[in-house]
Amino acid sequence: MPTRRDAALRLDIPLEMATRHGIPARLSETELAAIEQDPPAWLVQSRANRTGKKPVWAHLECVVCGFSEDVRPKKWWPEWTYLSCDFHGADEVPEPAEGYSRTEVDDIGSRFVAMVDWTL
Repeated sequence: MPTRRDAALRLDIPLEMATRHGIPARLSETELAAIEQDPPAWLVQSRANRTGKKPVWAHLECVVCGFSEDVRPKKWWPEWTYLSCDFHGADEVPEPAEGYSRTEVDDIGSRFVAMVDWTL
């Protein structure tokens, strides 16, 4: 049974919007499919207003173990080359390409470190 968060992910809307427009804490797969197939006016308007510049959700996945999560992206996040869980060692992540250096950025999602490679 999908949760409100699951519905927000599938509808590509913020969780706050799902709450504001009365999507229940839990709904059936049939109810969610009905919203997707025949979106209410507020969802149609939301999609029409979207500029496409900033994604609503970001899918994060560890390059080492494959752990993943979907979260709301933050403005301060850099463009990364790799993501890894914060408990993996730097030696477990592929090395930067020749001619590149690496910076690590903590606190991406709930437990990720971003590996940002840049040219020397």
